[in-house]
Amino acid sequence: MEIEVVLNAGAAIGESPTWAPAEKALYWIDVKEPALYRYDPATGNQRSWSMPNDIGAFALVSDPPGAVVALGQGIFRLNFASRSLARLAPPPFDPALFRFNEGACDSAGRFWVGAMFDPLDPTAPSQKSSLHSFTLADGLRPEADVSELHNGMAWSPDGNLFYLSHSQTKEVLAFPFDPINGRLGTRDLFVRISPMLGLPDGAAVDSEGGYWCALHGGSRLRRYTATGEVDRDIALPVSQPTMCAFAGEALDVLYVTSSSDKLTPEQLQSEPLAGSLLRLRPGETGVARHCMLR
Repeated sequence: MEIEVVLNAGAAIGESPTWAPAEKALYWIDVKEPALYRYDPATGNQRSWSMPNDIGAFALVSDPPGAVVALGQGIFRLNFASRSLARLAPPPFDPALFRFNEGACDSAGRFWVGAMFDPLDPTAPSQKSSLHSFTLADGLRPEADVSELHNGMAWSPDGNLFYLSHSQTKEVLAFPFDPINGRLGTRDLFVRISPMLGLPDGAAVDSEGGYWCALHGGSRLRRYTATGEVDRDIALPVSQPTMCAFAGEALDVLYVTSSSDKLTPEQLQSEPLAGSLLRLRPGETGVARHCMLR
């Protein structure tokens, strides 16, 4: 399978590729740069919006055009034209211990955003923080899940199942999901990742219900069937893929972000594509992922 290098970006932590169908454009972030990017596949042009501190996730908004961004100091609204930031909510945790990590919109336009234990003091004992949901009307709402590191958010094609990774424990969980009220049911274990394959990171779902998981440290994308069976591995030219997203008019293109963070100088020399944005055609088509917050 041909794997195309779209941008040899050298991102510290490239993350959250998100296809905006109305714009035919791909948005993505570099958590530690920190910046939000908009890539136009038709022209190869890219715009960027620098952030004042770590950006862990984002959702697009339409009026005026912009994004809601989950930053180290809280939830902010970014105006694309003016580049201004207005804080909508303070962080729901101690920012000296945690930052936001990964986010996705459900079919009703709620923005689900996770957390990562990322202390300024590396000797701080490990702790967990809550998953949250956010709307412009109701603000941040804590949800009934806690983890050291949330990842892997995706919904089944019918929207009634929510996937979420607890990366540090190498588990992908599945929750029954009420799309009308945005409520999670009792979680079940979907898959457990072998320690030899790294961590379950970001994910996407295809039209057959297959769950595509980026294995951070495992140099691959892995597709699981809807019943949790390993279906296929796709080897990648980067050791730390972070997330994948279906894109294109037919949703038959898969973009993959990656990280160069914490690689040694020797590893970076042997892995020149670390931090790149990659593209491939896996043979499956994806589910249209909601990207607009309401």
